Amino acid sequence: MSPDHDDTPPRPGGAHLPDPPDSRPGQPPGGSHRHGRSRGVRDRWREFAESPFLPALVILLIVAAGAGLFAGSYTYNMANPTPRHIPTAVVGDGTAPGAKAFTDGLEKALNTSLSLHPYPSASAARHAVEEQRVFAVVTFRAAGARTAVRMDVASAAGQSVAQILATAAPKVAKAVPVPLTVGDLKPLQKGDPRGLAIFYITLASVILGFVGAIQLSVNARRLLPFERVLAIVANSLLGAFTIAAVVDWWLGALDLPFVESWLILALTMFTSAMVFTMFNTLFGRWALLPTWGLLVLLGNPSSGGAVSWPLLPSVLGRIGQWLPPGASVNAQHTAVYFSDAQHVFPYLVLLLWAVPSTAVFWVWRHRHPGGRDARPATTPTHAADGGAAAG
Repeated sequence: MSPDHDDTPPRPGGAHLPDPPDSRPGQPPGGSHRHGRSRGVRDRWREFAESPFLPALVILLIVAAGAGLFAGSYTYNMANPTPRHIPTAVVGDGTAPGAKAFTDGLEKALNTSLSLHPYPSASAARHAVEEQRVFAVVTFRAAGARTAVRMDVASAAGQSVAQILATAAPKVAKAVPVPLTVGDLKPLQKGDPRGLAIFYITLASVILGFVGAIQLSVNARRLLPFERVLAIVANSLLGAFTIAAVVDWWLGALDLPFVESWLILALTMFTSAMVFTMFNTLFGRWALLPTWGLLVLLGNPSSGGAVSWPLLPSVLGRIGQWLPPGASVNAQHTAVYFSDAQHVFPYLVLLLWAVPSTAVFWVWRHRHPGGRDARPATTPTHAADGGAAAG
């Protein structure tokens, strides 16, 4: 074979074209090794960013972080509740030696401060309990040379606080010593001895509220804005009715003031759903992150449903009353146990979240994913037929 022989197959048209310089595999033409590597990294990143693997990786990291934060938030708030200050009504002479020794000993045993509020009579102190301004009533009476003490807790006002007081008081009275009687002005219902049922039904209404809104966004995307709000209202009313009916009529865990409790749960579900819908309008597919953070990671542990607010970290106890879960717990708790002294504050908090969330969605509804044209577009065939008919 001649050295001049070229066995390269001819290009189309019969012409032999020269090979491009530096056309080695893995290196772009005309570039250095370093430049080739940098372009390769950029190209690979671009391919990865455009693939489904990047959002999958982001979701994995978010879920992992969310799992840790979820466990941490509940553990921090509920695993070891510690009293900060406990509003307590005092009837009688709280400055007597026996009375002072008892209150000082109780504060030392609890490692907290009793916020003592003197009342002129037992009836006035009980009224303060009804208004949920105090969590217990301590009555001091002279018994000869000694001071007799009666402590009345209010389990319905806060089961965790009542349990701590009822456990510590007998030990302190024995150490002082003073005679002590412990009573309960507001016991919990028999079907809910730990006082957690209200927290559970609130948790259900919060989570199912925004989960329902998520499902509407995924599976009923073509709903118009007004139709979406109506669907959320219907979902809230039906879901809340089911929750109340199961807890009251089926399980008998709570004897609810049914209509009021149903409407509180419905308002909670609607608020939760509209909070998600607002975030979905503003942030698109990542709306679950702020919704979960606000309502679940922060709102539910600080609601006072599982652990009374005097036992929560003080900042969380204050914040929780201004979030939908805390407002719902307060409204439901008052409706069930303190119906003669209800407050408008928790309802205003729920409306304070529901109304602006709905307004944000309505104003920027064009940004919300989904929807459809109000009038179906006329196809060219129909248009042509219509033109022919008109002619």
